[in-house]
Amino acid sequence: MPLVLAGTPLGDSRDASPRLAEALADADVIAAEDTRRLRSLATALGVTPAGRVVSFYEDVESARLPKLLDALREGETVLLVTDAGMPSVSDPGYRLVAACADEDLPVTCIPGPSAVTTALALSGLPPDRFCFEGFVPRKPGERGRWLAELADERRTTVFFESPRRFAATLAEAVEALGGERRAAVCRELTKTYEEVRRGSLAELAAWAESDVKGEITVVLAGAGPRRANVEDLVGDVLARVEAGERLKSVAAEVAAATGVSKNELYNAALAARRDA
Repeated sequence: MPLVLAGTPLGDSRDASPRLAEALADADVIAAEDTRRLRSLATALGVTPAGRVVSFYEDVESARLPKLLDALREGETVLLVTDAGMPSVSDPGYRLVAACADEDLPVTCIPGPSAVTTALALSGLPPDRFCFEGFVPRKPGERGRWLAELADERRTTVFFESPRRFAATLAEAVEALGGERRAAVCRELTKTYEEVRRGSLAELAAWAESDVKGEITVVLAGAGPRRANVEDLVGDVLARVEAGERLKSVAAEVAAATGVSKNELYNAALAARRDA
């Protein structure tokens, strides 16, 4: 029998699928990130787990692997659930799935809620190409390097942050990425006090100073195309002019391709040709 990865509600138990309720009732073993939350969910769904319930959180993940693999080898069904969302997506599960893949043990999935795609859909930012960055690095140096990597990221980026570090992270993001970069902050998704704030990083950083609480998912707009430097383009323009093309036409074509001002490029090339 397989390892079953099951998505659990982000906050509202009514988002649980019928398949999840059946799996909770029927699994031989349930590996749960938090056994108390699991039992609360089961109660909300009117389900009594018949199988063994074991804890499976980050600090014990490696230690629990051997017995869970033994159960799978013996033909038992192991159901893996985390506190909210999909196992292994910034939650325990990856090591167990990788170990099963190494031994060719069957793995299947009961799809369910995801904070990543929920926030992306609510953000109002382009969802066609996006990347997920997990949790923001905790250490300042690592966080600074991580933000620097996002400076030129053209895809929409989704990440998680702790409410304790949220304000500091947005303040650093303003410095690293520019206050005008668009973003959305999705807080307490599907819960009673769900809130979505959209705006510039500068606006959101100012709001974050009010001691924002709860589970936080941030969606960051992709970087726009980097603006070319006019001075770097002058040489190419003059080379084409020397080859017989008209300066005005070349300046217009290069400006359109690079996003610089046509008049600025034309005047800079004209001045450079005079000074040559």
